[in-house]
Amino acid sequence: MKNSIAALAISGLIIISCKKTENIGKDIVTNDSVQINTFSVDSVKINDSLKLSDSLTVTYSSTMLVFPDIKDKTLLDSIYFGQKNISDFSKNGILAWLEKDKNDYFSNIKKDSKDWIADMNFSQKWYTDTGMKLKSKLNDYMRIQYIWGSYEGGAHDNYGFSERVFDIKNNKKLQLKDITSMPTSKIEAMLLKNINKINSGTTDNNGAVNNSEMLLVDKIPATENFYFDEKNLYFHYSPYEIAAFAAGDITIPVSWEELKGSLNPEFEKRMKISY
Repeated sequence: MKNSIAALAISGLIIISCKKTENIGKDIVTNDSVQINTFSVDSVKINDSLKLSDSLTVTYSSTMLVFPDIKDKTLLDSIYFGQKNISDFSKNGILAWLEKDKNDYFSNIKKDSKDWIADMNFSQKWYTDTGMKLKSKLNDYMRIQYIWGSYEGGAHDNYGFSERVFDIKNNKKLQLKDITSMPTSKIEAMLLKNINKINSGTTDNNGAVNNSEMLLVDKIPATENFYFDEKNLYFHYSPYEIAAFAAGDITIPVSWEELKGSLNPEFEKRMKISY
């Protein structure tokens, strides 16, 4: 028998509040390979709630990173790929964009709920939450994880992840073809073989990882939702993408050893991969 994940991970990020708060934080990230190459990382956050009726409260929360030292517009457009119409990438510009996005969200909820909100017979708290996390900076490769979560009625929350790796040296988003030339079919076979190597919260009666038992697909696609470290290439799948919601999000590793002979020589050298 399999054990479901106990709770929705993203929910821990949500703070329900009736008062708007805006926070700004700053950090310094140092390149692992060239210590003199540093850039600053700011973050802005907005958190606001709207009480639509005695039965319904709606919360908007979002945290976005800001990179004041990155000037390449193509790279910035790629970093903020999910946010339309951002033209000012400064801290104040992104905060202004968040304010507009929040107001649009509240306006749409008001419009969509006006015909049935009076019929709600129990209290509910709806929310939308998005976030950006700088997860690593390695050899001029920067990994950002994008997180979203929401609840607007129904049986449970929904949440998901997007992983993007950026080549800061060449001002571009890294694609799978920049890492390996291995045919997609061979990578997909490895993904199916390795699916139980990292615990997502689904185990059998003996405590062994058993993600494969909850698969909804016969073939696990090798998507662009990947990241890597010194040992492995990782593919990250959100709930329902390849498995039932109870399996949670699933991460599947493919080792550099398994990809040996297919790695891009420049990438292999830059990452200092040894077998």
